[in-house]
Amino acid sequence: MEAFLAEHGLPALFLLSFLAATLIPLGSEWLLAVLLLKGSDPFSAVAVATVGNTLGALTTYAIGLWGGPFLTRRMLRIDEKASQRAERFYERFGSWSLLLSWLPVVGDPLCLAGGVLRVGIRRFLLLVALGKLARYTVVAGMVLEGGRWMG
Repeated sequence: MEAFLAEHGLPALFLLSFLAATLIPLGSEWLLAVLLLKGSDPFSAVAVATVGNTLGALTTYAIGLWGGPFLTRRMLRIDEKASQRAERFYERFGSWSLLLSWLPVVGDPLCLAGGVLRVGIRRFLLLVALGKLARYTVVAGMVLEGGRWMG
């Protein structure tokens, strides 16, 4: 499977990044690293990963906005503990907590809470995209710097 994804480049990165921010517990950073080490343009790769992951988060936001407990618990598999952590983030930092939507464990619940709490779509997209862009930029920088150091 990994070889298949690596062979399909940026479209595979978009799909994996999208899925990683939705229902399936995946990571997309490894494919970004592989593509960069194979010579993909860093700006294009980071942009594709960011857009895919942001659109995946938007799907989770929509479930929070229009979905119900069934979708939250059964489809997203967000348990009560994760929901409570996300709510505490929101209580403490408000919608600014969406900058942390890239974090494992709390990222998806934060996006879901953004929908449930009716955060404006523009604000949601801006904060989520900035957080995800920062994460992919850091990953790309580490990979590229590590590649220079190793090579």
